[in-house]
Amino acid sequence: MTTVKREKPGPGQESVWDYPRPPRVEPVSDRIVIRLGGEVVADTTDAVRVLETSHPPVYYLPRSAFTGGSLEPAAGSSFCEFKGAARYLSVRSGDTGAERSAWFDPTPSAGYELLVDRVAVYPSAMDDCTVAGESVTPQAGDFYGGWITSRVVGPFKGEPGTLGW
Repeated sequence: MTTVKREKPGPGQESVWDYPRPPRVEPVSDRIVIRLGGEVVADTTDAVRVLETSHPPVYYLPRSAFTGGSLEPAAGSSFCEFKGAARYLSVRSGDTGAERSAWFDPTPSAGYELLVDRVAVYPSAMDDCTVAGESVTPQAGDFYGGWITSRVVGPFKGEPGTLGW
């Protein structure tokens, strides 16, 4: 097993190593803005974030925060041992499309009801995602959808060699 050297959080920061497992869902009132194709495709102050040990937060926005026609069903599904089954969406803005770049949990497991009618996106597939005006850095790896801001410290799962964390 790999030994993880935790970063020490500074004032106003959180360590992802203090996040729980199973994950916790909590409402946030920060303004979340997602841009694709040079346009805003989502904008809200009614998001929730999922916090799980070793992962930066994943933000879920209400479907109503997305512009009309920006979300389209996409092939595939996945299963989370905690949240349950997820389905994928593509995000579109004008001539720009990001295939399978978002997901939602149509009937989340008990304890995750706050995710109903909400959508998460992979920030790496978007032009820009911001939390309270700060552009996020996407979590490494093709599987995870975490949003890294200056408020969270790691190290973060997703980099090469972190699969066993």
